[in-house]
Amino acid sequence: MPIKPVPSPKDTDAMCELFAMSSRAPATLGFSLERLARHGGAEGPHRDGWGLAFYEGADCLLLREPRPASESPLMQFMERQGLRTKLGLCHIRLATFGALALRNTQPFARELGGRMHVFAHNGDMPTLADQPARYPARFSPVGDSDSERAFCGLMTELAPIWDAAWGKVPDLSTRLAVIADYARELRALGPANFIYSDSDALFVHADRRTQPEDGQLRAPGLYLLQRCCWRTAPELQDAGVNLCSIRQDVALIASVPLTDELWEPLGEGDLIALRDGLCFGADGRQVEPERVAGRQPLPLAQAGH
Repeated sequence: MPIKPVPSPKDTDAMCELFAMSSRAPATLGFSLERLARHGGAEGPHRDGWGLAFYEGADCLLLREPRPASESPLMQFMERQGLRTKLGLCHIRLATFGALALRNTQPFARELGGRMHVFAHNGDMPTLADQPARYPARFSPVGDSDSERAFCGLMTELAPIWDAAWGKVPDLSTRLAVIADYARELRALGPANFIYSDSDALFVHADRRTQPEDGQLRAPGLYLLQRCCWRTAPELQDAGVNLCSIRQDVALIASVPLTDELWEPLGEGDLIALRDGLCFGADGRQVEPERVAGRQPLPLAQAGH
């Protein structure tokens, strides 16, 4: 579908917020999620809805509400429950397109290749929202937001490689190449920070964001934090059983740093894939987390650079 670029995206005083986690072993979304929820109305203007996606294998639990996250009993319940997952996505909405309704509340989800695909976007793409939907019936938008149209377009681009895989997961580098090409088109329409998962990997595309210190629209649009540690199993130690330590790798993505740790700012047009808490470059090869922790250059797929 041809899309007409916007010469200069409209600056906004605030934008939606994204958060995602990928880990080697199941982990709980606790402190970071709580901080993000406070941004959703209590400490920020993002009062127009929130959504969470927790993966369990190829399927996911999707929770969404068109109300402030900071005032949501459901959000508070989820924080108390401490649901464990290896892959989770979160979106706090500041509405720019589409009514305040469940149908326009992110993340959005679709099935493809026997897996649930989840997408959340931060930014404005006005011309995309104004265009009539021209997607296959399997990926038709339910709401009227620009973000859902972007997701439907991405799924349309990815469908051929998934259909050709005959029930298997397409090669990671192949998926990255398709996403990079589509992300380049989205950036021509406006800020296009997005997080997307096909249950096998988490794909993160960073673009521009309105910066709080001067109100200018520029990178970074997303930040990455990797935690690498070894943990023991205390419940077994209490029973008198000694077990080898368990390695845990966790990668966090957020629109703004949520802790005082050293978050890595991602550049405009950068695209990375995360799986089991580890980073993967444009060729689909793993980047050892120790290299990232050592502040060595992080190989990124330069989406359209």
